[in-house]
Amino acid sequence: MKIRSIKKALEASVLEGEDKLDTIVKHIYASDLMSDVLAFGRPESILLTGLASRQAVISAHMAEFNGVIFIRGKHPKDGSEKYARDNGMILLSSEHDMYDACLKIEAAKNVETEFIPGVEGEQRKNEMLLHQEFKIEGSDFASAGMVSTNVKSMLKKIGFDPLFVRRIAISTYEAEMNVVMHAKRADVTLNVTPSWVEVILDDIGKGIPDIDRAMQKGYTTATEEMRAMGFGSGMGLPNIDKNSDEMTIKSEVGKGTKLNLKFYLR
Repeated sequence: MKIRSIKKALEASVLEGEDKLDTIVKHIYASDLMSDVLAFGRPESILLTGLASRQAVISAHMAEFNGVIFIRGKHPKDGSEKYARDNGMILLSSEHDMYDACLKIEAAKNVETEFIPGVEGEQRKNEMLLHQEFKIEGSDFASAGMVSTNVKSMLKKIGFDPLFVRRIAISTYEAEMNVVMHAKRADVTLNVTPSWVEVILDDIGKGIPDIDRAMQKGYTTATEEMRAMGFGSGMGLPNIDKNSDEMTIKSEVGKGTKLNLKFYLR
């Protein structure tokens, strides 16, 4: 992808090398450990770092990187700009932190059409922006909702419409609470493209004996203890169905349940 597009995604300022904005980089390497940059960095990369020093620029140059992006608004004051100018590198600075910057670059990489020349529009719409995996532990009410919170945060940072994100967050939270209340544990997969988002929850647990009955509003198998904590009103699956565009449930008694949810950008 072009450095110009990275600059736009990160709302970055150019410290040195304005004429290098159309340079194409093949990899983004995020690290504050220069020994790792030298050991694992690949040529034609750009370094994303919070280490605002000349050594970061030198390390990137030694590893055959095209430039450096300093995060959290940092500006090196130790001759870094002259070193970059003398060695044909570009330096940028962005106010975003490392986590946000990585998400924004990943999103921009596949959304911007200039990054993927020759790819037809329909294929581009299905390019993967983000793939993330989480785990939920059953009966862990103290941590319940944290996976849903992370999913919501990631989608907001990518820039999806708030109402679209709300539908996904509600569905994911309802599904997460079902795992906490009724299963031993679950693996959660989040897949994000420019045109749709998919959330998959695959749990190990007692399973659902009668899916049709479980889909009825008000039906619940929650214990009195769960009800006392405000959960188990029997609206979980119906609410997920209401907010998702596609919902598929596969369940085997004594083994577990797999819930696949899909949400389309309208």
